[in-house]
Amino acid sequence: METSNPSPMVNAEQMKRFVGRKVRSVLRFLKFEAGVLTGQSADNQQVVVRQVQIASPISQFVEVIGVVEGERTLRAEICTNFGDNFDLSPYNQLCQMANAEYQALFV
Repeated sequence: METSNPSPMVNAEQMKRFVGRKVRSVLRFLKFEAGVLTGQSADNQQVVVRQVQIASPISQFVEVIGVVEGERTLRAEICTNFGDNFDLSPYNQLCQMANAEYQALFV
């Protein structure tokens, strides 16, 4: 497993700290049009994901690995359907811990 350049798990609020870097986030699917996905982040904010290539149909939850282009905009590298049964609340807590006091545990 490659650990030299990990992609941090983030919610929308944390994205601004990672502009120009690769991150991962799970979003609730809201709409998809012309290669652009709009989703709701774990902290209930809208995130726009450009250059999405994902198998249809898109499930209710999607993990996106990509580069942060702006405060709430990602350029997708990998999109993975995460199914229709995913709880964003614990994921939000995980994002908070992974970018604060327990950051060393998330290589």
